[in-house]
Amino acid sequence: MDSFSQPVSQAADAKPLSFPPDFRWGASTAAYQIEGAVTADGRGTCVWDTFTADGRIMDGSSAAVACDHYHRYPEDIALMKAAGFDSYRFSIAWPRILPTGTGAVETRGLDFYDRLVDSLLEAGITPMACLYHWDLPQPLEDAGGWQGREIVGPFADYARIVTARLADRVKSWMMLNEPNVVAIFGYGVGEHAPGHRLGEQGILRALHHQNLAQGAALRAIAAERSGLTLGTVLNLQPSVPDSDRPEDVAAAARWDAVWNRVTLDGLMRGQIPALLADKMAEFVLPGDEEAIRHPIDLLGINYYSRMTMKHEEGRPFAVGWGEAQCRRWTGMAWPVQPEGLYDLLSELRTDYGNPAVFIAENGCAYDDVVTPDGQIHDAERVLYYREHLESVAQALADGCNVKGYLCWSLLDNFEWAFGLSKRFGIVRVDYDTLERTPKDSYRFLAEVVRTGRL
Repeated sequence: MDSFSQPVSQAADAKPLSFPPDFRWGASTAAYQIEGAVTADGRGTCVWDTFTADGRIMDGSSAAVACDHYHRYPEDIALMKAAGFDSYRFSIAWPRILPTGTGAVETRGLDFYDRLVDSLLEAGITPMACLYHWDLPQPLEDAGGWQGREIVGPFADYARIVTARLADRVKSWMMLNEPNVVAIFGYGVGEHAPGHRLGEQGILRALHHQNLAQGAALRAIAAERSGLTLGTVLNLQPSVPDSDRPEDVAAAARWDAVWNRVTLDGLMRGQIPALLADKMAEFVLPGDEEAIRHPIDLLGINYYSRMTMKHEEGRPFAVGWGEAQCRRWTGMAWPVQPEGLYDLLSELRTDYGNPAVFIAENGCAYDDVVTPDGQIHDAERVLYYREHLESVAQALADGCNVKGYLCWSLLDNFEWAFGLSKRFGIVRVDYDTLERTPKDSYRFLAEVVRTGRL
């Protein structure tokens, strides 16, 4: 059974948990969630534009403006600099660079990222670029999207084009963000764009073809320019059984294979999980396992909670959600389980050779309240960050190779199918005025960055 969420405890006379001087601190964002300007400067249409136009967003909102980061990025960079952040993971919008996914390059899109990168460097902030955070150009989806290997070449070409323009200044490159979420929610159950309900085979095909595209992009970038830090960003969440019943234990193992191992073992080991080999045999061709494996310099980890799973017929892989054991829940109804982050980092140390990793996303949505003084005293979010940073600090003390921590997210933003109704930011965005207001969680993280300890 899953254990109750417990923060890392310290004895009364213990030294405060601390972080090394070279530990990196910052925030992450995604282009579609914050940039707005969806028709500006030749940007093409992506699957989320279509999903939104089809009325699939829960609160009826859109990302047409979002945080208007496309025009207000200097203000957002100033907020990061004031917090003492030295790193920023952002994504590049594929349809800004190649409006149809292939073919003619839109130089105005590259110009925007030129300006963003130069401004970050001027502020002393290291840019960490992610090539794909879910905004697949719609013409590529119309041609099959992540369901076919025809997408591999266009993604590698896109990677070459962007790095040729920016890699003289951007040294850290992440290929994908959360390919498991794209596959499961976008192609398996239809809750995210492009909104398909293709079940198990749709999920596994999307996972495999993202793996193939990632391998091709890593090779393309390495051939384009040397001396870069190459990696990817995976959402890894320990999968635990709802009970000790054999069927629940088996269900948790199946979900672990789908959620964690297809991406992690594919990249790190060049292996298809044995539990899924038969289901994937139809579209895994000879040579694919070698093609999806590639040495990386840095692995980004997105962590939010454990996943408590049970056997449930009628759902993909016969796996359903169990009852998570925890004391608190976020505004997304996600369990707060900071000890799962420690467990995850420990597993990477013991079972995967202790690769260099960074926390690429960790954070929480709550229903923030603006007090009469105009402030947001988000005590629940502060506690969330404190407990998860305790897990990171303890993992560091126990030998885990963690290089940095980026919170999710810098700004309240367009939270995908939830629209503007869920707020993850350490900075509040008033969607009427676009005014930015730092929250108490922003000040808490700034103090941790300043002192290097909890």
